[in-house]
Amino acid sequence: MNNTNNELTEILQRYSSVYFDSVLKNKDELKLQVIYTQIDRDNKGDPGFKDFYFNHDDSNYFYPASTVKLPVAVLALQKLNQLNIEGLNKNTTMITGEDGDGQTSVNSDSTSADSRPTIAHYIKRILLVSDNNAFNRLYEFLGQEYINNSLHAMGYEATQIIHRLDISLTEEQNRHTNPVKFYNSNGKLIYEKPAEKSQLVYAIRNTKLGHGYMKGDSIVHEPLDFSKKNRLLLKDLHNIVRSVMFPQSVPASQRFDLTQDDYNFLRRYMSMTPPESTDPSYDSSYHSTFVKFLFYGAEKVKTRPGIRIFNKVGDAYGFLVDAAYFADFDNHIEFMLSTVIYCNSDGILNDDKYDYESLGLPFMKNLGQVIYEHELTRKRSIIPDLSTFHFNYTK
Repeated sequence: MNNTNNELTEILQRYSSVYFDSVLKNKDELKLQVIYTQIDRDNKGDPGFKDFYFNHDDSNYFYPASTVKLPVAVLALQKLNQLNIEGLNKNTTMITGEDGDGQTSVNSDSTSADSRPTIAHYIKRILLVSDNNAFNRLYEFLGQEYINNSLHAMGYEATQIIHRLDISLTEEQNRHTNPVKFYNSNGKLIYEKPAEKSQLVYAIRNTKLGHGYMKGDSIVHEPLDFSKKNRLLLKDLHNIVRSVMFPQSVPASQRFDLTQDDYNFLRRYMSMTPPESTDPSYDSSYHSTFVKFLFYGAEKVKTRPGIRIFNKVGDAYGFLVDAAYFADFDNHIEFMLSTVIYCNSDGILNDDKYDYESLGLPFMKNLGQVIYEHELTRKRSIIPDLSTFHFNYTK
């Protein structure tokens, strides 16, 4: 059920003078979009969803940044299930080779307790701290065609995940993906994916943003071309989170081919905080509220007891994105919230001068807390059983 106004708009307007006045007045310039989903259970405990949109516009491009890592992580687990090879699973040793210009190999993983690179460990790194290199390795394992064709077949037709992150490669180089080999505990090769070149035909876009951009030490006084950069619509990202948390609530065509263990693994690490992780382990700079933009913003505090946020964030080129499912086990409430906001008041891209701290993160903190407070007061006829999402993070 979709609602373009009603409660979400009313909530934002109610708190406008306190938190959101300048953001709401400049919502189009800030490319602001918000999706809020209320969840109500029936007598059987099955969830029903009511979606509210604010300033939602699929044609208003935003750079999805690290949020593309979520569908790729999910697809990596799906691919393993589809291969259905004895001994091949998310904990199997994965060795990445190289075959051509710009590619690099991986034979060990220094962040892993036993130094082995695995699909599972790459996904942990992605969900705990949004690791770029871990994403690149899963991108190379899957290949461009598998990623995009799979998502398009599920109905996410506008999606384009067509390049690695945090390394400068050409369009042609990003079409090429590395050879990958998997070995069992006895060192026996059990699966090999050869080097591939994607023949994917990209949907034509003409997407240019900003007044200028930095190239080296100088400004190029023209918009930056995003036509060959990744794209992921906010509503699709929101729905991918929903499909991970509530697979039976989406059409069969939009369900990933995952086992219950896969779902539990994803949910556990989407909600775990870096200090709770022992493999990989992180230093104190990765605090409890790291990559939890909604509700915490830039605050480095202890997480609120009883509340878990299952989410994926992104920040790049001035765009801040977060898509989340909230569960409060003490107060028995749940909801979903996703948003994007553009934090680049000078209009110059690649200059590392973005308004994340002054604009984007405070907005996300306030938005998450305002919706949460609203949910605390919202009447529910059925108290939800959230035990499915309650994990032991110490083992």
